[in-house]
Amino acid sequence: MAKIKVANPVVELDGDEMTRIIWALIRNKLILPYLDVTLEYYDLGMEHRDATDDQVTVDAAHAIQKHGVGVKCATITPDEARVEEFKLKKMWRSPNGTIRNILGGVIFREPIICKNVPRLVPSWTQPIVIGRHAYGDQYRATDFRVPGPGKLTVKFVGNDGKIIEHEVFDYPNSGVAMVMYNLDGSIRDFARASMNYALNRKYPLYLSTKNTILKAYDGRFKDLFQEIFDAEFASRFKAAGITYEHRLIDDMVAAALKWSGGYVWACKNYDGDVQSDTVAQGFGSLGLMTSVLMTPDGKTVEAEAAHGTVTRHYREHQKGNSTSTNSIASIFAWTRGFAHRAKLDGNEKLDKFAHTLEKVCVDTVEAGFMTKDLALLVGPEQKWLTTEGFLDKVDENLRKAMG
Repeated sequence: MAKIKVANPVVELDGDEMTRIIWALIRNKLILPYLDVTLEYYDLGMEHRDATDDQVTVDAAHAIQKHGVGVKCATITPDEARVEEFKLKKMWRSPNGTIRNILGGVIFREPIICKNVPRLVPSWTQPIVIGRHAYGDQYRATDFRVPGPGKLTVKFVGNDGKIIEHEVFDYPNSGVAMVMYNLDGSIRDFARASMNYALNRKYPLYLSTKNTILKAYDGRFKDLFQEIFDAEFASRFKAAGITYEHRLIDDMVAAALKWSGGYVWACKNYDGDVQSDTVAQGFGSLGLMTSVLMTPDGKTVEAEAAHGTVTRHYREHQKGNSTSTNSIASIFAWTRGFAHRAKLDGNEKLDKFAHTLEKVCVDTVEAGFMTKDLALLVGPEQKWLTTEGFLDKVDENLRKAMG
């Protein structure tokens, strides 16, 4: 079979532990035999990040900026135990955080639905895509304990000398306080990325806030989303047959439980943190979640699995024992990256390959061939395959599907 020619490079970011093992298997079994593609490789394994003082992560992010597409294996974010284990020079930052700070954009998490994998919410038959605004709010807040009675005020001093000051609370005794912030520019980027992603997936878009309580703060999210939609996206949404709507967060949560899915849900930072995990569990498994970082202009994408490096399985692998590790989310990291490469290049054959490989993964599971994590969800009678056995089965089915 002739390989499909991919005109422009894709940036490949390697990772850690069991997902690194799986990543190489996917590349060699399911990607390179089918595609004539230049993969610009960066090793984001813990040892190499330490050896380069994490410069490799920065270089990888700039390469994604240059080429427009990155596919990333899961990586370790070191804590004290990892610093000791790898004898690291320091506790390096999360690679995802570094890449996100350079690229900007929004992370969209989407479930991969297999009909025979039970869902905690049975009515969810289509994907719910969570877009989380990963900037500001509680995650960059200043919070502190108030030791006793006294007045809390908040003060803004403009560069022009203008002062805005508010009395927040008159404390009768001890308590706590918090001040948080966000930026108009970041909210506008959040809006554009969310709207571009909805157009890509041809899904309606919802923004949820609590603007009835936080009239200025959450109201700004509501107003800026509406401003961007009206000025830049209304006609494109109409042409695509999709809609945009703002809803209160409590109303949106209730609606999400009743609806069947098939939409993008733009969430503020804390809401997105919570709802992405709720949705992952509601659909059955974090092993069946994609994670795509898209820039506000919709032109640059970095795709990865939403799960970690599967350390427990890696320890077994190191002992020479076979494992049954779910590779589907890692496969979808490759396919979502290639689907975007296909869109940028106008490459219909590559687009068909990416969607075919995704369908083959789901069809393989639905035909009863799966790894142990999914088999345990399906039921005690369900047989399961090893890590390599599942990938061999996907490869066998992909060969048939590709003719």
